Amino acid sequence: MSDWNIRTKLVHEGTRRSQYGEMAEALYLTQGFAYPDAEAAEQRFIKAGDDEFIYARYGNPTTRMFEERIAALEGTEDAFATASGMAAVNGALVSMLRAGDHVVSARALFGSCLYILEEVLTRYGVKVTFVDGADLDQWRAAVTPGTKAVFFESMSNPTLELVDIKSVSAIAHARGALVIVDNVFATPIFSKAVSQGADVVIYSSTKHIDGQGKALGGVICGTKEFVRKVAEPYLKHTGAAISPFNAWLHLQGMVTLDLRCRAMADAALKVATALEAEPKVTKVIYPGLASHPQHQLAMAQMGTGGTLVTFEVAGGKEAAFRFMNALEIAKISNNLGDAKSIATHPATTTHQRLPQEQKDKLGITPGLIRFSVGLEDAGDLIADLKQGLAKA
Repeated sequence: MSDWNIRTKLVHEGTRRSQYGEMAEALYLTQGFAYPDAEAAEQRFIKAGDDEFIYARYGNPTTRMFEERIAALEGTEDAFATASGMAAVNGALVSMLRAGDHVVSARALFGSCLYILEEVLTRYGVKVTFVDGADLDQWRAAVTPGTKAVFFESMSNPTLELVDIKSVSAIAHARGALVIVDNVFATPIFSKAVSQGADVVIYSSTKHIDGQGKALGGVICGTKEFVRKVAEPYLKHTGAAISPFNAWLHLQGMVTLDLRCRAMADAALKVATALEAEPKVTKVIYPGLASHPQHQLAMAQMGTGGTLVTFEVAGGKEAAFRFMNALEIAKISNNLGDAKSIATHPATTTHQRLPQEQKDKLGITPGLIRFSVGLEDAGDLIADLKQGLAKA
């Protein structure tokens, strides 16, 4: 199986079949599992086998298929599926940190990630240092021999700033720190995070993996040591496990993940190129464009610019709202990675809670739009964007 190409792994990896030999992955909607005798129950609680289960909060055959498939795709030894992407972020960080530990994080993060670092971890005595994720000198200065972990989004939300995974990992590992990467924008298809030095990779499977806005989910990928001995005890006892039904939905989504992500990234480049020529757009941020300051890093790290385009509409919030309200194909929402294109106004939604000073520092302006490119025809999307801009 390790020799299979990505699309083959996405269709077949991790499949478990019952005695009935079903073709489709089975959905096991059960909370618990019966044992043949009391001795078997005792033994399973002492040490469950690879294909033995105790309780759905601990594991489930459907969930295990999803975990094994994403681990094979990401190139890690194991994975643990969670109820949401934020449950995965929280679980990966909180499970390994204690009072007095030190974490260094990139400053450009999704609002809920910032909440965990600024509010939750510090509340329990964890020291957190924020740096400009693109500035390697700041990483070198902040990471010390006492740093337990570094955390960053490989591509930031919403301004699409990249962190050099290979270089930051080298800095962290030289000082004995673990590298934890939120890799949602990179997607599992374009990710090379593990080969570039990441120890733990986190996804919100709600996004590209689901791909159709159906269900929440998340996953932590890493070594068996981290996943089963560090993350799992915390996650199973605090109840962050994914629903087997959601795991089944995301397992189905993985079958077409490669096809969808590549089609979306191709369309995103066309959209970004078209927006660069629009007079009412003052800035286009897309790592796939040669104009992006980190274009070379994006090509080396992902081989693509990804599926999201961020741009600034002249005229601030009022113009941005008029533009969004005029869209006919793209929908207004705060999700991303969907088959349907989505327009988001970060300053008033996903990053609304940030103080204005922090928004300014991160470049989250009143006219900024985050555009998640879906599977619609690229020409239709560009026409829709143009007519929306005409009304901005």
